[in-house]
Amino acid sequence: MSNIGGRIAKLREKAGLTQEQLSKMIGVKRITLSKIENNERKLHSDDLVKLSEIFNMTIDQLINSDNEPEINILREKKKMKDKPKLRINIPQKNLEKCKQVLLYILNKVGSKPNIGETVIYKLLYFVDFNYYEKYEEQLIGAEYIKNHYGPTPIEFKKVIEQMIIDNEIVKVKSEHFNYPQTKYLPLIRPDLSVLTGRELEMINSVLNKLSDMNATEISDYSHNDVPWLTANKGERIEYESVFYRTPDYSVREDNE
Repeated sequence: MSNIGGRIAKLREKAGLTQEQLSKMIGVKRITLSKIENNERKLHSDDLVKLSEIFNMTIDQLINSDNEPEINILREKKKMKDKPKLRINIPQKNLEKCKQVLLYILNKVGSKPNIGETVIYKLLYFVDFNYYEKYEEQLIGAEYIKNHYGPTPIEFKKVIEQMIIDNEIVKVKSEHFNYPQTKYLPLIRPDLSVLTGRELEMINSVLNKLSDMNATEISDYSHNDVPWLTANKGERIEYESVFYRTPDYSVREDNE
């Protein structure tokens, strides 16, 4: 049992499962499974039972590497009626929720002189990625690409154009410290019924921390976040990369 964690990691990889997939199957958080595989957390008896069922082997076979059976985990799982719901890495666009989050942000901080289009991009990014890191679920689920100025949500223009047509916001050209700035001012209030309490809590925490930054400050701040650092220029920033954040950016509690 001294290296049971390494054994589980080997079986998981042989089965073609990610840590996210296996952690969902056994009912623990991804970071907990990571600790198990690194022998930093002891396995409970019920964990062993679940793992033996998942890998279709006895507990003895699970613990010992001798006479290792063939693993058919993926084929077996596809036959199950109640297939475990796995976390999805591909952004699930929710344009209506995106609109309400935008309205909420603009009603809260849109009148601040520093809040232009660039700052809004970064606020949306941190709302989305912080929520995904903390709850392993998507809030807006927008798709962000890496550009010179930081993460940029590619759905933003489409949402903004429709909101202008619907007289929900107004676009204003201005300057901030002699730099050209595009501002958006709300004409209506958000529909809060679209947002849950913990979604609002996350939005407010991001606004409290970052909404006083100007475009340069918040862009520089985003450039040190692991998801932006690990993406290629002009390509999509992967949501899964939030689980490798440094402590300065992580929003997870230590016990998560």
